[in-house]
Amino acid sequence: MNKDSKIYVAGHRGLVGGAIQRKLQNEGYTNLMIRSHVELDLLDQAAVNNFFEKEKPEYVFLAAAKVGGIWANSIYPADFIYQNTMIGFNVVNAAYKNNVKKLINLGSSCIYPKLAPQPMKEEYLLTDLLEPTNEAYAIAKINVIKLCTFFNQQYGTNYLSVMPTNLYGPGDNYDPDGSHVLPALIRKFHEAKVSRFDRVILWGDGSPRREFLYSDDLAEALVMLMQKYDANDLSNSAGDFVNIGSGKDLTIKELAEIIRDIVYKSISDRTCHIEWDTLKPNGTPQKLLDISRINKLGFFPKIELSYGIDLAYKDYLLQ
Repeated sequence: MNKDSKIYVAGHRGLVGGAIQRKLQNEGYTNLMIRSHVELDLLDQAAVNNFFEKEKPEYVFLAAAKVGGIWANSIYPADFIYQNTMIGFNVVNAAYKNNVKKLINLGSSCIYPKLAPQPMKEEYLLTDLLEPTNEAYAIAKINVIKLCTFFNQQYGTNYLSVMPTNLYGPGDNYDPDGSHVLPALIRKFHEAKVSRFDRVILWGDGSPRREFLYSDDLAEALVMLMQKYDANDLSNSAGDFVNIGSGKDLTIKELAEIIRDIVYKSISDRTCHIEWDTLKPNGTPQKLLDISRINKLGFFPKIELSYGIDLAYKDYLLQ
C-alpha cells in the first residue's frame, strides 16, 4: 500500500471508519476514497458495483455496519441481519469483480459462541450456540467472514476479516436506544450529573465481563495489517481472520463505577448511586479475546482504559 494508493474506507463517518481515516491521513496517505450514505447506499448492489467500476479502489477497509446494543439488537433483528449481510456481500463481491488488491472486513467479537472458552480463540467460531440477544447481527457478520474465506479459497483473493472487541472513542454513537454499553453509560451518568439525579438504573446485575479497545488503537492495528499481512500466508487453518483487543476485561459493574467517577470528578461534593435492574438481560457472561496472534505480529494497544474513557467523555461533551 503506497502513499498514493486508492483506498476506500467504507463507513468513514462511524467510530471505526473515522479512526481509520484519521490514521491514514496522519501517515500521509493522500488518495482516500470516502462516500457518505447519501452519496453511496451500500445496500444498493447496482450503486456499489457502479462505484467500484468507476473509481477502481485498490484497497478497501469495510467498516460500514448497522450497530447497536442489546436493546436495539433485540427489537430490530431483521434489520440487523439483512442490512449487515447485504452491505458486506455487496462490497466484497464488487471488490472481487474489480480486482481490489486487498480488503479488510470488520467483524465483531459477538460472532463467538455465548459460552465459548475464555479467552476466545479464532478457531472457536461456529463451535456452539450464539448469544440470543445479538444472534441476528452475529449471523450477518459470520456470513461476510465466510464469504471472504470462500473468495480466498476459490479465487485466491487477499481478504482478511478482523474481530475487534468492544470499541469506544471519538465519534461514538451515544443514542440511548442504539448505543453500546460504554457510550451508553457515559451518556447516562452525564445526564444524571446535569439533572442532579442521585441514582442511575442499569440493566442486568453488573456481573458480565467485557473487554474494551480505544478506536485509534484498532485503527493502528488495521493499517498495520493492511500493510503487512497476507490472508493467504497464515499458518493457522483459521488464518484469514484475526482477533484484535486489549487482552484485559472487567465487569460491567467495575466499568460503570469508573465511568461514574470520571464524569463526576469535577464535582467534589456529589455523585450518584448505581441500581441494577436484574429483570433485564445480562447478555453473554464474558467476552474476552485471545489476542496472541495479533501480538505476535507486533501490535499492542497503547490507550489505557481510564485514560481512553476520559478522552471519550471529553469528545461526548463536544457533541
